Amino acid sequence: MKITKIPARNEIEKKDKWDLSSLYLTENDWEMDLTLIPDLTKEILSYKGRLSESPDTLRNALDTYCRLLMIFETTGNYAFLLTAGDAEDSTNQDKYGRYIMTATAAEAEISFFVPEIQAIDEKLLSEWCQRPDFNDYKIYLSKLSRLKPYILSEKEERILSLESESGSAFQKSFSMLTNVDINYGKVRTEAGLLPLTQTTWSSFMESPDRNVRKAAYNKFYKAFDQHKNTIATLYTASVQHDVFEAKSRGYKSAREMALFPDKVPESVYDNLVSTVRENLAPLHKYYALRKELLGLKDLRHYDVYVPLVKDVKKVTPYNEAVEILRKALSPLGEDYTSILCDGLQNGWVDRYENKGKRSGAFSSGSYIGNPYILMNYKEDVLRDVFTLAHEGGHSMHSWYSTHSNAFMHYDYTIFEAEVASTFNEQLVFEYLLNNTEDENLKKYLICSRASDIIATLYRQTMFAEFEHKAHSLVENGTPLSADVLRKEYRNLLETYFGPEMIFEKTSDLEGLRIPHFYNAYYVYKYATGISASLALSNRVLKGGEKEKQDYFTFLRSGGSRYPIESLKIAGVDMTESKPIKDAIDTFANLVNQIEKF
Repeated sequence: MKITKIPARNEIEKKDKWDLSSLYLTENDWEMDLTLIPDLTKEILSYKGRLSESPDTLRNALDTYCRLLMIFETTGNYAFLLTAGDAEDSTNQDKYGRYIMTATAAEAEISFFVPEIQAIDEKLLSEWCQRPDFNDYKIYLSKLSRLKPYILSEKEERILSLESESGSAFQKSFSMLTNVDINYGKVRTEAGLLPLTQTTWSSFMESPDRNVRKAAYNKFYKAFDQHKNTIATLYTASVQHDVFEAKSRGYKSAREMALFPDKVPESVYDNLVSTVRENLAPLHKYYALRKELLGLKDLRHYDVYVPLVKDVKKVTPYNEAVEILRKALSPLGEDYTSILCDGLQNGWVDRYENKGKRSGAFSSGSYIGNPYILMNYKEDVLRDVFTLAHEGGHSMHSWYSTHSNAFMHYDYTIFEAEVASTFNEQLVFEYLLNNTEDENLKKYLICSRASDIIATLYRQTMFAEFEHKAHSLVENGTPLSADVLRKEYRNLLETYFGPEMIFEKTSDLEGLRIPHFYNAYYVYKYATGISASLALSNRVLKGGEKEKQDYFTFLRSGGSRYPIESLKIAGVDMTESKPIKDAIDTFANLVNQIEKF
């Protein structure tokens, strides 16, 4: 059923919202934890200058520090989820604001902690770590030692901590502007005037009516055009902040700073871009086929998401989607599917759009509490079934990580996260394709899967090129502006989409509307993630118990290993080009099937 009016938060049924009681039973419980932060901060301050005096002193200090970090995470996640569900609610904004202020103040006070640990003689610290009571901290301390060259003095770390709240203002301002303040208007359809929002945008782009797609596209980017200089200024400030921190810490670039903690060589990033660029031919062939199959004289940017197979209408109510996931993910075993599906039906998921709700979808796990999922689920958009599988992959990764590791090393990297999510998408695709007799639906699924790989492999690599270019320009002394950013983005659009695509004057504004750009050097991980997941899903589906258990070893690793190492254990080496080439071959095979339609 199409939504003709976006409901308010209080109009959404309780069963369709996430149940945050696994974090806090009452608002007062959250308030009490927030008040503990200053107290624990004072306790940590009592250890200042004493961390090297004995192993017992360090271990006791680490216990307090661990407790404080856990409260940071839990109070912050709770406030974040409330705001994500309804940013228009001033009470939610107040909670999140108070959390940020309290945490920022505490982080500034305890900024001595990490540098003081790193000042301990490495041989002595290594001896202390052999004690059984250091088991929960051994991996954390080892990773701290590796970061030692880039940790500043106590005074300098304090300054950076005090600055962290203002450093996140660019992303928050962008989100508030594009999700709440901008009115994108309405689009006339056969069903009447329908609201155009960040969330309904995808539905309009999949409309079979080209006039609807064109109207939605033009209205959407007209709104961005009216705010282009403001948004460009916000992104420029975000890039400048990245460069400032990298220089402050002694990294040679913002990219090195982003990749170093995960021990990912910069060659992995460059290898991704070069391999994809060398293999754009299947993508260009796909767009030529899209133009032909749609019967268009000219292919426009608003034509790239409409389904190539017409008259495939599949309505999938939320609970039916959960059961599809249960069957599709069954190769991973009943334990995996029962935990996931029980969570999806009982409080993990905030299911539907409401006014003030964050667009898109995400999974937000923490050591305490359930691994929550935000959706804007639409039962008439089959892609949302894949989105639910994607976010469910994140949440189950979080579930296994929290149940297999101590707090100080449970959190896996984003590099690894995009493997578990896209792994699930591939299994759902295989299941749906193999369990339908409807030839049109099979064609639809093949086309949809090709589009998904474009979105995750090709598109994210293009994004990765753009943000690296933006950072490199600033690092080399070239000022950014709306015009500069648009020019760079248009060049990439023309390269990746190839000769068949005709762009609008506003098409390059797309480069100003990607929220992930405010988390620098993040998007490339989607591309490496799907490359790894396609290899691993094929390995699990064609393999036996060993291959499945290798994959679960990866899920349980959390932060106990660096991501390249954990993926090697699972069965894929991301320092090589082969996984990326294999993923491109998978896409090329789908394109060849489309050519036979």
